[in-house]
Amino acid sequence: MRKTTISNFFLIPLLFSGAVFTNAQNKEGSKFSKRSAEVNRDPRGIERCGTVAYEEGLRKQFPERFTTEQFEEWLAPLIEKNKLNRSQNGNVITIPVVVHVIHNGQDIGTAPNITDSQVLSQITVMNNDFRRMTGTPGFNASLVGADTEIQFVLAKVDPNGNPTNGIDRVNLCREFWANGSPADGYENFINSTVKPRTIWDPTKYMNMWSVNFADSGLLGFAQFPSNSGLQGLQANGGLANTDGVVAGFSTFGSMDYNDGTFLMQAGYDRGRTMTHEVGHFVGLRHIWGDANCGNDYCADTPTAHTANYTCNATIASCDNTSVYEMVQNYMDYTNDTCMNIYTNDQKTRIRTVMDNSPRRVELKTSNADQPIPLFANDAEIKFDGGCSIGVVNCGDGVVRLVLNNRGTSNLTSAVISYSFNGGTAQNYNWTGNLAQDKSSVINIPVDGAVPSSPVSLAITSVNGTTDERSTNNTSNGNYVKPIAPEYFGTTTFTFKLLRDRYGNETRWNLRNSAGQIVKSGNYSNTQPGQPSPTLLTQTWTLPQDCYAFTISDDFGDGLTNGYVDLSTGSGQVVFHKDGEFVYETKTFTTRETLGTKETDTKNNFGIYPNPVNDILNISSVSGEAQFEIHNAVGQLVKKGKIENSQIRVADLVKGTYVITIQDRKISESIKFIKK
Repeated sequence: MRKTTISNFFLIPLLFSGAVFTNAQNKEGSKFSKRSAEVNRDPRGIERCGTVAYEEGLRKQFPERFTTEQFEEWLAPLIEKNKLNRSQNGNVITIPVVVHVIHNGQDIGTAPNITDSQVLSQITVMNNDFRRMTGTPGFNASLVGADTEIQFVLAKVDPNGNPTNGIDRVNLCREFWANGSPADGYENFINSTVKPRTIWDPTKYMNMWSVNFADSGLLGFAQFPSNSGLQGLQANGGLANTDGVVAGFSTFGSMDYNDGTFLMQAGYDRGRTMTHEVGHFVGLRHIWGDANCGNDYCADTPTAHTANYTCNATIASCDNTSVYEMVQNYMDYTNDTCMNIYTNDQKTRIRTVMDNSPRRVELKTSNADQPIPLFANDAEIKFDGGCSIGVVNCGDGVVRLVLNNRGTSNLTSAVISYSFNGGTAQNYNWTGNLAQDKSSVINIPVDGAVPSSPVSLAITSVNGTTDERSTNNTSNGNYVKPIAPEYFGTTTFTFKLLRDRYGNETRWNLRNSAGQIVKSGNYSNTQPGQPSPTLLTQTWTLPQDCYAFTISDDFGDGLTNGYVDLSTGSGQVVFHKDGEFVYETKTFTTRETLGTKETDTKNNFGIYPNPVNDILNISSVSGEAQFEIHNAVGQLVKKGKIENSQIRVADLVKGTYVITIQDRKISESIKFIKK
């Protein structure tokens, strides 16, 4: 799929990768050409660090941004000055961190919405590694091994001055995030969407993102420090809203601290992806200098020929056969358990950057890691995405929000007010039991007649009393009316995929109405000289449910000379795509529900959610409305008066029912499903 290859001749390191490609083939009819040299990937197709490619793309977008040579010219005399002035030793720098966990509406603990424990384990690993902590995997006995005197702590106050635990969960309504090259005509959605919509002030926080990459082989990347105002060169202050480090959710954290909830990728599950990427963030380069026997500007890291993927400690360095390459260095590409060294010269370089580079020098003085006074009763509310894909509840709308307890007392109840487009406010009564900094996801059902519109949320009381902090009690967003899934009267489907050689760029999955992945696929690149990929054909038998099929191309040029097709057993097309694409989603259902075959009939009354668990809401009825519910064989199972526009159906067994609503002179029967 890739049309042009990113060469890695300079800029900061950070994407871990595998096989090297030299395919210069052009895509027929395209104005873009294949890249002359693919990014480095290991034999398994892993791209360990994408920083070099990322930095090259930044410079193409922002020509005033420092080249590697310009940055090193500015940095070199400052490093020498720091070597003479050792007063920095013993002066520990604490960096406040915010971790943005990007997800697609999944519950906490369901990929990619990783748990708090997994996030905390990553902070622990970085402190072990940067501080060379005795008794941890970050300790080493090397003569040149260094405690960099840099440490990290999750932020305790957010940009609005409210308390936080430093973990910012954001539902951006997208399964995979492409990292395409704008320089080649394709959007980098992580830079254009994820970062600008979620970033906290980079002069006060080191921003870290945990995402689900569209490139299944990519582990992480970082943004190198900005240029510094060297005389005669333009300053570049336009990259503040993309500054930070990014990792795939399955490489964020360490299994050394697994409490049973971690979602990690074997081989890269000890937190060193972020140790490596944060090294770039504070100015370190790959130990091979991103060239054969290149310069990383640290004299105590032996000159390496190229990236190392295995922990072979007997590889002679480029300029001294009696000295071995430092494969244990965090800025190499070896696996996580091999890495455990930052050196004295790397420390000097880091400290020089922190003392002089824009945003980094301001970060040193941030007090976002300092706690603020807390109250006993303090709830925080956040709107959590306005996705239009109606899979959950088969097309019924919900307002999704997150309720956080920022108080010192357990949060057991809250009254939440919500309104659409400035209209009449409605109340939602929440009950539960949340300890400090714990959260609950709330899905408030929305009448199917409500159009897409702005929604306002507010907390009116907590624990039966007034919330003691009002500054985090409101949130706004946009409710998007779901797209009703298309109905197909079958449970048998045929899936076909003819992919191109750039398999790492293609990811797809199929989720059911519970958000579970029931089918998925990701692939490795096919090297030149190997046979072209063949047509993949699968027959699926799917239970009656609602589904979302999603496919993504990381580079944005689709399946070159290939296609994807999902059809029923009789040949009816559910989804088909060839040509260029970045991200495509199709929702469909295999069961008849309100909103599929029944949409031809105009209803006087509405019911939601459908399917339903406990409470069936009835819209457009008076206070005198009556109801009867019959099961699938016509037996009367429940009847009565409709109270407060609701009927409790928790006592019904799972199955299909028909409710007949009688209100004044109007009578109407509607089918619903009890889950």
